[in-house]
This record gives sequence, C-alpha cells and structure tokens, in this order.
Amino acid sequence: MSLFSQLLAFVFLFMFLACILYVIFGQVTVRKLRKNPETKDKLGFEFVSGWDIIKVAQALSLPRFMTDKFKQSPISTLFADADTLHKHTTLFDQVLARVFYWLFMISGLTMILLMLLDTFGLFDYLESLP
Repeated sequence: MSLFSQLLAFVFLFMFLACILYVIFGQVTVRKLRKNPETKDKLGFEFVSGWDIIKVAQALSLPRFMTDKFKQSPISTLFADADTLHKHTTLFDQVLARVFYWLFMISGLTMILLMLLDTFGLFDYLESLP
C-alpha cells in the first residue's frame, strides 16, 4: 500500500469519526437549541438542511475575538450568536462542539492538502527515492 493510500485512510478514519460526532452533536445539542425560543433564531442562516449544526459548533469552538468580529460584520445573520449559545449550553455541549468542529475541519483540510500534494506528484517522487 502506498504512502498516499495510508495517509488517506488515516484521514478518512478521522472524517468518519467527525461524521458520527456530527450526528451526535445535532441530536444532543442543536435539537435542544432549536426547541428553546430564546435560541431558535440565533443559530445562523441555514443554506441547506443541517448547516446550522456546523454553525453552532463553529460559534462554540472559535475564539471569542473571531465571533465578536462576525457579530459586527454586515453579514452577521449568517453566523450563530456565540454569546447566546454559550449561555444555553453545558460544558459537555461545548466540549463536544469543539471536538466535532476541529476534527471535521482538520480532516477536511488535510484531505484537500493530500490531494493537492498527490496532484503535484510528491508521493510519486517519495516512492521513487531509494
């Protein structure tokens, strides 16, 4: 098995775990936030079904200075309100959001990076070395 295949399998494993955490986070946390009248309209604009799960995880995972910048921007309705969500979530919800969001983002970006490196022929070059 080539180095590229091994690395890609490793990244797919992390993406699979992120997909499982996506479902768990949506069922445990976001469902609770959708039912709450105070947070129902604070989950951000939903382009497609389930997008609000990623928006809530993003709001609970990103540093405060970034979410404050989002709140001040003209397109603030696209983002979830981090202050309100922090008030209405438990520590478990926040940890689950961070683990899911960063695992999802890192595995997705790593997959893109692997494909770019394979396109440029890095793995072929590494396999041809003695």
